[in-house]
Amino acid sequence: MTAKRILGRIDELETLGKQAQGTLRPMSGANFQRAEPGITRGFRVAVLSFIERQFGREHTYYVEFSKAVSGHDDDNLSSGLAILSAMRGEIAGGWLSGVKALVAAEIFADFLDMAAHLLSAGYKDAAAVMTGSVLEEHLRQLAAVAGLTLEREVDGKPVPKKAETLNSELVKAEVYTKLDQKAITAWLDLRNKAAHGKYAEYERAQVELMQQGVIEFMARVPP
Repeated sequence: MTAKRILGRIDELETLGKQAQGTLRPMSGANFQRAEPGITRGFRVAVLSFIERQFGREHTYYVEFSKAVSGHDDDNLSSGLAILSAMRGEIAGGWLSGVKALVAAEIFADFLDMAAHLLSAGYKDAAAVMTGSVLEEHLRQLAAVAGLTLEREVDGKPVPKKAETLNSELVKAEVYTKLDQKAITAWLDLRNKAAHGKYAEYERAQVELMQQGVIEFMARVPP
């Protein structure tokens, strides 16, 4: 699910919450209103399911929504909608790490589309460089999520680790398999050949296979 679709789903959930608010009725002898239980329960379950899929049960939003929307009165619904609104604001601003990864994925998809277009137009070398660059950035995201350092110290100064170094470390961290490592090594080698003008050392068909492999790998092993 892309960031745009996530925001769209939040809008749908807010609509569901407002529909529940529309059923609020004063309770005899009480100073609060109560909504129709079935609609409120549906709202609660739908939001918790959404938060769990996107962020997990341990996330603050899941915990707080679960506590705040535990009944059918007006305070429960107001609190639930306020939490949804806060979540929407953070996602739209790109502040949630999970959504940052989704935004990056959308950007990567755009670059991969550009690389495919370049290849179809006969520019295999530019396509190889672009695809390899997307792959390297994906490795850096995987490393960051896995808690690996992205730099090493050289002469007292931080220097970004090479993609192949991250590839090796990610396998040791069991983020993906040695079979994936071998494929990534080959793709990075092809990218390096293209970047250094060794155009005769690979064919267009190899770049095409590289693109297909990178897309499959990124979809199978997300950050």
